[in-house]
Amino acid sequence: MVVVVIAEKALISQIRRLAKAKVNPAVLTGIGDDCALLRLPAGEGKGRDTLVTTDFSLEGIHFRRSWHSPESVGHRCLTRGLSDIAAMGGKPVAAFLSLALPRDLPLNWVPRFARSLISLAEKYGVTLAGGDTSESPNGILADIIVLGTAPKGKAVLRSGARLGDYVYVSGELGGSAAAVWKMRQKPKRKLNPRGYPRHFFPEPRIELGRILREKGLASAMIDTSDGLSTDLAHICEESGVGAELQAEAIPRASVGKPLREVDLEFALHGGEDYELLFTAPRGKRIPSRIAGIVITHIGQITRGRKIFLTNRSGAARELEPRGWEHFRK
Repeated sequence: MVVVVIAEKALISQIRRLAKAKVNPAVLTGIGDDCALLRLPAGEGKGRDTLVTTDFSLEGIHFRRSWHSPESVGHRCLTRGLSDIAAMGGKPVAAFLSLALPRDLPLNWVPRFARSLISLAEKYGVTLAGGDTSESPNGILADIIVLGTAPKGKAVLRSGARLGDYVYVSGELGGSAAAVWKMRQKPKRKLNPRGYPRHFFPEPRIELGRILREKGLASAMIDTSDGLSTDLAHICEESGVGAELQAEAIPRASVGKPLREVDLEFALHGGEDYELLFTAPRGKRIPSRIAGIVITHIGQITRGRKIFLTNRSGAARELEPRGWEHFRK
């Protein structure tokens, strides 16, 4: 195995060359100075609010080198931050990446990781504007910070759901969790990313989030990074409401070859699909597709603080949040 022997200065230079394009004009100076220099646009004279999000990608927690290619890790790393911006209806501007790397890392791992991350950044008009590097005593640690903007006072929050609002979700759910389950069954066997695209190369719903915010369709919104049951609980908690979901309405992903629909439990509790879960007033007309993405009505906001799941026959059970949560026993 060829391992990392590259010095920190050379590593930074390598990443700087890969990220040389100033994709977003708001980034005046990126990698090379003590700080990045940004000039955020005023935006039609009304001003804009700044969005800032940060996410870890940790080896052994969020990915495994035996399961995920460097390209997948880089793509997923940035998707985490971009999806947070999308969930508030924002426009991403710049990203900052900090990497801690072990000495035994193959020499080509970082360039492959960086090219994939930067390719996704350029797709959404984002400049990789800085970060940090360090040696890690154990595995890989990647910390991504993404800056974005939204028109002043217009960012969609988790706290806007109201009694009677309908609950909607984009795309399909459970595809990423199904991939993880499959890999755990056969940990030494590589899984074909083409059969599980929402796990290996998920797409952040930037355009969808922007349209929902711009047209005033969403009253509250969150991305499904932790799983439907947990993320809906976040909306309910912040809004002081409850919810009722229809089990048959929840869109379940079809994965693998041949394609098979995932179990309902994956769709309810599996995370890392990076779809958008949002509420909208009952009188709002929500198209069945927005920005080419299928939108599904799955329930409504209720009194109280609990979430219930109702089946076709009308029987209901309380839906506990059993999505991803760090430090859970």
